[in-house]
Amino acid sequence: MNKDSKIYVAGHTGLVGSALVKKLLGKGYKNLVFTPHSDCDLTDYECVTDFFEKEKPDIVFLAAAKVGGIVANNTYRADFIYQNLQIQNNIIHLSYSNGAEKLIFLGSSCIYPKNSPQPMKEEYLLTSELEYTNEPYATAKIAGIKMIESYNLQYGTNFLAVMPTNLYGYNDNFDLEKSHVLPALIRKMHLAKALSENNFDIIRKDLTKMPIENICGSNSEKEIINVLKKYGITENGVTLWGSGNPRREFLHADDLADAVVFIAENVDFKDILKNDYGIEKPDFPFTCKEIRNTHINIGTGKDISIKELAEIIKNEIVKFNGNLIWDKNKPDGTYRKLLDVSKLHSLGWKEKTDFLSGIKAVYKNYVL
Repeated sequence: MNKDSKIYVAGHTGLVGSALVKKLLGKGYKNLVFTPHSDCDLTDYECVTDFFEKEKPDIVFLAAAKVGGIVANNTYRADFIYQNLQIQNNIIHLSYSNGAEKLIFLGSSCIYPKNSPQPMKEEYLLTSELEYTNEPYATAKIAGIKMIESYNLQYGTNFLAVMPTNLYGYNDNFDLEKSHVLPALIRKMHLAKALSENNFDIIRKDLTKMPIENICGSNSEKEIINVLKKYGITENGVTLWGSGNPRREFLHADDLADAVVFIAENVDFKDILKNDYGIEKPDFPFTCKEIRNTHINIGTGKDISIKELAEIIKNEIVKFNGNLIWDKNKPDGTYRKLLDVSKLHSLGWKEKTDFLSGIKAVYKNYVL
């Protein structure tokens, strides 16, 4: 990977993709190409084919995906497995057939079994059943890992898969139906605080930027209060899903981008064969030995309970004085998802962003 390489960032407007673009530009990589959704639906094989045949990217960062929180994953199961499989299949195969030098595929820590030992090592993949609510999404991401391994072993490609932990950052999704836990907590408490202060200017500004079920800033106070109540947001408190006891690990998207570019610059698939399997000069197709779990976890190796996270956002970030109400009739999801990041640390990378400072910066950016 050099400064003149043509680099394709798939999903460049999302949380991860935008952080990658910022990191690449900051490091002097200027020859970037994209596929805006208005120009190319990445589930459309013909459209993606036309793009690859025209641009012939040298390096591909596959950050495009259909993502969401526990509600969205459990509700739109067919969409999550179909769209993610289509995107991955198109971009991975066309990267190979158009001679890309390297591809980095971004997955998710939800690939690991529901009851996986903690922290989760790369080798724990496919050792038992997945957590039900995000099984379709996780299955698609596992397919991406195995597709990359298979292309490497058959064709000698230099494709890598990285598995990030839970992410947060400046370009996050704050949609209350589809967002992950951290941005959902921020927005719920932001709106609840405004309600408690009877500050409808703040609420209208928020809903104008991001309507909830077609209720926006121009709707009546009654309509606004009703839709907020539906999502557990009142002037007295916020209702949250589950018990709050599950623990999650969080990584700033800027740190993820830093790690991904570090891996792209310093790690090749042959390095993994050499370091993990002692294979110095592989011939392809490679059939001499079982090769699996060649992906790399990316995280901090530290976690926090959802209840602790909610208290931090309530008291230290948003400064909302209301109550937190836990609806234990709603699912918790996987109890713990802490990544073992010893492989990543052995490569020479560690996170830089302090968690509390990172959340404060994200909230400040959100309310602008």
